[in-house]
Amino acid sequence: MQKYSFRNDYSEGFHPQLIEALSKTNFEQQQGYGDDMYCEMARTAIKTKTEYQNQDIYFVSGGTQANIVVIASALKPFEGVIAATTGHINVHETGAIEASGHKIILVSSHDGKVKPEDIIAECERAEDHHMVRPAMVYISNSTEVGSVYTKAELTALSETCKSRNLFLFLDGARLGSALSSDNNDLSLVDLSRLTDIFYIGGTKNGAIMGEAIVINNDKLKKDFNYHLKQRGALLSKGRLMGVQFYELFKENLFFELAQHANNMAKKISNAIKSKEYQFLTEPESNQIFPILPNKLIDKLLLKYEFYIWQKFEDNKSAVRLVTSWATPENKVNEFIEDICKY
Repeated sequence: MQKYSFRNDYSEGFHPQLIEALSKTNFEQQQGYGDDMYCEMARTAIKTKTEYQNQDIYFVSGGTQANIVVIASALKPFEGVIAATTGHINVHETGAIEASGHKIILVSSHDGKVKPEDIIAECERAEDHHMVRPAMVYISNSTEVGSVYTKAELTALSETCKSRNLFLFLDGARLGSALSSDNNDLSLVDLSRLTDIFYIGGTKNGAIMGEAIVINNDKLKKDFNYHLKQRGALLSKGRLMGVQFYELFKENLFFELAQHANNMAKKISNAIKSKEYQFLTEPESNQIFPILPNKLIDKLLLKYEFYIWQKFEDNKSAVRLVTSWATPENKVNEFIEDICKY
């Protein structure tokens, strides 16, 4: 029996509308390196959602690549980036940022969020030229533990960064899920106003692959395409990204796909809550972290794939369950039945 996977939100391939659009435009000749008609159409569609025309938008293949290019292009050799200990650039990118010559300045976080007081403390700790100077704050929305930033939280971070002359960079690998959360009060308009640079994740929200880097701060725009090229991120067939992001943003497909993922996660969360199990963090997006008895986990692993996130001494563990834009509701129902049965 093939197990059904709740391990991630990129196990499935892509939404059919995207491949249909790629097929229709396949034999058209277009300019390379993102200078094609479809990348421009995608940029226009995204700017319509952000309501901010003074943005530079570039398309890259994946999240780690986006993080490397953004951070390396923004920082001087002696500058570092502040991030939560749970941050993707710290935990799951194989030292990519450090390999580019920049230190990640870590702050402890249970909920995956960076707080203004964390930023202030690290800035004050870097007293002089004998220490790495903080120059950027890296956050992700949703975070690696599924939490979602509120407008008040992001506003406070933005104001703190401005007061300390730091760039605020938002990793949006799961931005669709964050903006579609029941607890969300942010929009793409807000992100354009409150961050210096962010990216919109397509890979984890129905695209074949791809992320759209959105630069709001003029200081970060100069020579960005040089950084892309030097790090192998400037795709000759950029049209493949443009077609996909145009389809995702010409109407509301991007948000519809994310909403489905969130709805499936919410259905599982509500069922688990009805069994009076606790969560490592409050469910807010398409990543949820229930704390379950190890015996139950062992039985579920016979039929499903998911990560054991954190073990506890009292025969319990927190697991990570991730739903996607394509998660079938019947598989969710089956999973819920098995939790209740066991």
